[in-house]
Amino acid sequence: MSIASVEAQKQLDRIVALGYPDVADMSAAAFRALARPLIGALEHSDLGSNILLVPTRELVSPESLIARTSINRMAGFTTMPPRDIASFLPVSGFTPPEGPFYLVVDPHTGTCYINREPDVARKLLDSDDRLPLTLEEGLAIATQHPEWLMVKNGFNLLGSRSADGRVPSIWMSQNAPRLGAVWPNSRHTWLGNAYCAARRGISLFR
Repeated sequence: MSIASVEAQKQLDRIVALGYPDVADMSAAAFRALARPLIGALEHSDLGSNILLVPTRELVSPESLIARTSINRMAGFTTMPPRDIASFLPVSGFTPPEGPFYLVVDPHTGTCYINREPDVARKLLDSDDRLPLTLEEGLAIATQHPEWLMVKNGFNLLGSRSADGRVPSIWMSQNAPRLGAVWPNSRHTWLGNAYCAARRGISLFR
């Protein structure tokens, strides 16, 4: 098995243990089967372990996922209603690869873009040839690497926006992961602007 396939399998095991098949309204076996082609394709990939296995929102809706994250047994939370969370959609040009699963390559919490307004940070990301993360991808970080919120920083997810222009964000609050939102012209000293190097769907491994 390759480094990448081992890491993807480990991440799949984690989200199955956290109840993602229940959210998708299917058995654990059926849920695992949907990820098998992508993980199998990684056997011949030179990707390392710095990847995220991301289920698309068509498979797992994002509204309940923050509650399945935790740090030191403190469950993640949000004060936003489900309809608000569902309203954060990928911005133009950042539609994720075909599902039901895809990979994010070299994800980062965007420490170098900390305390930058989302609109300003987006221009900086573009100039640095980096891709802003979406809501689903940020939730994957909080699920697979919750410790990053403590040892690195919270982050805005510029790849998604609501119709009123808000940007979803994840940070530490009350010793737990919190999902919230910020306005595009606001800055916060504890929020970076998360990004990745690439996204890969199953077709890119064929």
